[in-house]
Amino acid sequence: MYEALFQPLQVRNKMLRNRVVMPPMVTNMGLVTEQAVAWYAERAKGGVGLVIVESTPLERLQDKAVRDGLPRLAEAVHSAGALIAIQLFFSPAVDGRPVSVSGTEEAPAITPSQIQARADQFAECALMLQRCGFDGVEPHGAHGFFLNQFFSPRHNRRQDEFGGSLEGRMRTGLTIVSAIRRAVGRDMLILYRHTPDEQTPDGYGLEDTLVFAERLQEAGVDILDISPSTRAGSDNHAGMAAAVKRVADIPVIAVGGMKDPAAACAAIEAGKCDLVAIGRGLIAEPHWVNKVKSGDLSQITWCIECNERCFGHLREGLPIGCKVNPQAGKEYLVKTE
Repeated sequence: MYEALFQPLQVRNKMLRNRVVMPPMVTNMGLVTEQAVAWYAERAKGGVGLVIVESTPLERLQDKAVRDGLPRLAEAVHSAGALIAIQLFFSPAVDGRPVSVSGTEEAPAITPSQIQARADQFAECALMLQRCGFDGVEPHGAHGFFLNQFFSPRHNRRQDEFGGSLEGRMRTGLTIVSAIRRAVGRDMLILYRHTPDEQTPDGYGLEDTLVFAERLQEAGVDILDISPSTRAGSDNHAGMAAAVKRVADIPVIAVGGMKDPAAACAAIEAGKCDLVAIGRGLIAEPHWVNKVKSGDLSQITWCIECNERCFGHLREGLPIGCKVNPQAGKEYLVKTE
């Protein structure tokens, strides 16, 4: 059963053992702490093909303690058989001062030279991560965060080369991807997370996204991580991935509504996506993949979408956990012989 989920997938010179992805989820555990390393390693042991580490501001990667701990994190995931990437976050600040896309009373517009400097920083961080053993990086261009705002006509009212037309609104993302590809060469994967439809009257729609998807591929992206707005309804998430897949010749990840193995398998079999991301389902059940593969779904601890100790803990600044899985976040306390 669910054979499509367990087919390997080669992307560049990397081989994913199956089609299941652990998406980036902020944990409040730190990035390379014992707790965080055990958290990611447990999901890799549970069978996922690719672990994407939580959204990480570029500034955080300047910390020597973090840099020194990254090889250990990569090795822990690799030892369990999964590939590892990390999502990189474009913070709306320069030298500690807030900036915005188009300029506000509180935050001036980021300048073209500052945008280029940030693209160079993305590239430097990607090269450092490659040397630490990471297989890929993913600029976070989704869900209304700063990089996504450059793509949105609702936010981007600039009149320079980084705004105005669709070409201008695409430029920041494309500049970042191109800089990363030049730095890391051919051997590192570049993913890009994007929300396909802003779901607002003055935002962008799917047609703009389809153009962007083709251009991202040309710039060097290997995998498109299509993460719709929550307003879209999870029933349509695979459909939005499918629309992107029709114009892209690179693998596409479907995000949302994929914790049901039948739905996930059907989306891949129908050609709507190449990979599926399971988020909260892997918090509740780290071994979701292995248990689905065994065929005994009765052994799975299912996410009940209560949001109490995942989103709830995030709001309180606590390490995330899970109501139905008391061991979530406590993996580092389990000592192995």
